[in-house]
Amino acid sequence: MRRYGRAVAGMVAVLAFGIVVHGCHGSGPGSAGAARPGAATASPGAASPGAPGSASPSAAPSANAYDPANFAAQVRTRAGQAGIDPQLLMAILYNESYKPHDPAFERAWQKMKPDAAFGIANMHQAAFDDTKVGRDFANRSWQELPDDPDLAIEAAAWFLHDLAAQLPAHPTAALTKDELLALGYNAGAGNMLAFAHGTAPGSAARSYLDQLHANWAKAATALAQ
Repeated sequence: MRRYGRAVAGMVAVLAFGIVVHGCHGSGPGSAGAARPGAATASPGAASPGAPGSASPSAAPSANAYDPANFAAQVRTRAGQAGIDPQLLMAILYNESYKPHDPAFERAWQKMKPDAAFGIANMHQAAFDDTKVGRDFANRSWQELPDDPDLAIEAAAWFLHDLAAQLPAHPTAALTKDELLALGYNAGAGNMLAFAHGTAPGSAARSYLDQLHANWAKAATALAQ
């Protein structure tokens, strides 16, 4: 989901980056406009298969190491575990790379905006806490996401898995499954289901899809490396 905000005067890190920030993974009403952040809508879904999990935090990368292409191996692994398209997951990471994912920056921003998203995949706390139930990262904290890109990617993959479980067998919308899942990632399950049943995406949702399409080939290239 998208929510926009600007740093207040004195927030040096935010002013230095000069960006506009929004968050993802909220649920909203079944409208085509911008949705509320942070509501937990995805069902827990099936437990994670017995593949390697996130038992302990990985080392925090440097502030300039957040190009999604740097995490191609993690995307392939986590998408495979969750049974989702790795190109979709990678393209979403590119969509969410609009802001710096430096841990210090994210925590400074969160002090001003408590409902802000954390980690390379921009996940809200309620969505993370809902998604981790029954998974091999159930004992991990949302607060760890800025420092652990692999955990963030794992949670995003299973969030998409849970969204996919909610899609109707025969959507009436002229949108692909991946497009609907991307909209669900951005705007929440409620909006995704509305779109699946024929509601036309509004300007915010359409913009997110346009970004997804623009990042699709780049995602494939990153995964091929």
